[in-house]
Amino acid sequence: MAGMVITTLKANEGIRTMNSEIPSYGLWGLVVLNSAIFIFFTFSFFKPQTRRDWRSFGAFSAFLVALFTEMYGFPLTIYFLSGWLQSHYPEVNWLTHDSGHLLEMMFGWQGSPHFGPFHVLSTVLIGGGFYLIAAGWRTLYAAQREGKLATTGLYAYVRHPQYMGFVLIMFGFLLQWPTLLTLIMLPVLLWMYSRLSITEEREAEKTFGEAWRHYAANTPRFLPRLRDSGRKLRR
Repeated sequence: MAGMVITTLKANEGIRTMNSEIPSYGLWGLVVLNSAIFIFFTFSFFKPQTRRDWRSFGAFSAFLVALFTEMYGFPLTIYFLSGWLQSHYPEVNWLTHDSGHLLEMMFGWQGSPHFGPFHVLSTVLIGGGFYLIAAGWRTLYAAQREGKLATTGLYAYVRHPQYMGFVLIMFGFLLQWPTLLTLIMLPVLLWMYSRLSITEEREAEKTFGEAWRHYAANTPRFLPRLRDSGRKLRR
């Protein structure tokens, strides 16, 4: 399903490219449409329940709205950096929509930026992020129904796979369409997810006691240990 959403986004870009009479920006309908699609898609995977879940989901939704506002509405980053961009890359028409793929333009990718290396890597990261969110939720939901600590599936490798999913999606979008606002928002969101994870762990320790402490001692918070991951995969 992640591929379906990304394909929808590319289709919108293709329609605009085929019709030269359609402006590159000011397409507020696409801002609303794509924001709604991705927010609903994330909601269907993440399924926020607690106030803390809604806080993390809301912050991620704000990131998406800021991203699509610059992608289809008003290119604030392009206007802000227009002088520097034009002087360093005079051959690029920075007022076209494709030029919003800054990394593809700055590294001189020839051809459609939608097939450039940064865009391809972006698609992989976004798809992987949605997978982490969906798979992590299924494991967590099953454990919560049984009143157990989630330690299987993705939770056997990291303690917070869903937060890692959010981070992968954000990094993916930044590779595809970097903006000053989302670059500023990223470290704030990383800090917020870090604080939320610590709060969740304190609550888990109160609930599961020694079982949680043993799990936390053997499972990293965010980044899996490659040696341990290989061993677990061979089991």
